[in-house]
Amino acid sequence: MFELSFHGRPYLKADNTLPLFFIAGPCAIESRAHALEVSAALKEIFAAAGIPFVYKSSFDKANRSSGAGFRGVGMQEGLSILAEVRESRDIPVLTDIHTAEQAAPVAEVADYLQTPAFLCRQTDLILAAASTMKPVNIKKGQFLAPWEMENVLKKARSTGNERITLCERGTSFGYGNLVVDMRGLEIMKKFAPVVFDATHSVQLPGAQGSCSGGQREFVPTLARAAAAVGVAGIFMEVHPDPDKAPCDGPNMLAVRELPAFLSLIKAFDAIAKEKRA
Repeated sequence: MFELSFHGRPYLKADNTLPLFFIAGPCAIESRAHALEVSAALKEIFAAAGIPFVYKSSFDKANRSSGAGFRGVGMQEGLSILAEVRESRDIPVLTDIHTAEQAAPVAEVADYLQTPAFLCRQTDLILAAASTMKPVNIKKGQFLAPWEMENVLKKARSTGNERITLCERGTSFGYGNLVVDMRGLEIMKKFAPVVFDATHSVQLPGAQGSCSGGQREFVPTLARAAAAVGVAGIFMEVHPDPDKAPCDGPNMLAVRELPAFLSLIKAFDAIAKEKRA
């Protein structure tokens, strides 16, 4: 278990046996106005649901299917926007890094860092992220077995940072498809708090030729299953109008769908955690 503090006060505890928290927000930062609008809406929705959440959005999406794909606003502008979201909305923020050099400047703004699934075996990146001593959400590679993440975790913890979560986001199943082996959640729970990525797990990598597709209709199904297993947190990308999002639209959930979704997931989580009490 670890505790994330925000503005000098305890904000959330990440533990597989405690009520879950959420990481949520648009895939990529689109503009300052968009980020402020979405973060305000999400803060209100999660407060009403009684669930702590961390606002997520990426300043750069470096792992695009095509070089012509939307990547974001860049690190300098992105961090400025995230800093404004953090202070004006009074909520912690998470964003991902793609190189070891990005870790220190991003840690000056973000409360929680994230490393991409494709890069989970990059030792320098993992060490740099963990060395900031900020909480780090390490996404499991689509090519790894769950038990292999113990080695990744040991790399991160070798820095002295114990505030690490492991994130499940599906496993490659043939070409352009992912599946989630729910056994993997239980396996990784033996090592660390586990976060389930409910939206990237329904992604269809490269399915649209120059970009990925997705099956957002299955997001509630997989999220319910993960909550029933009992995890520390749920990661999900949300957008006011997913069909018009510049990236990952097919697997993002609409903001308007969140209240009913959270109510359902919270109920499943309560049942799972009650069993373990």
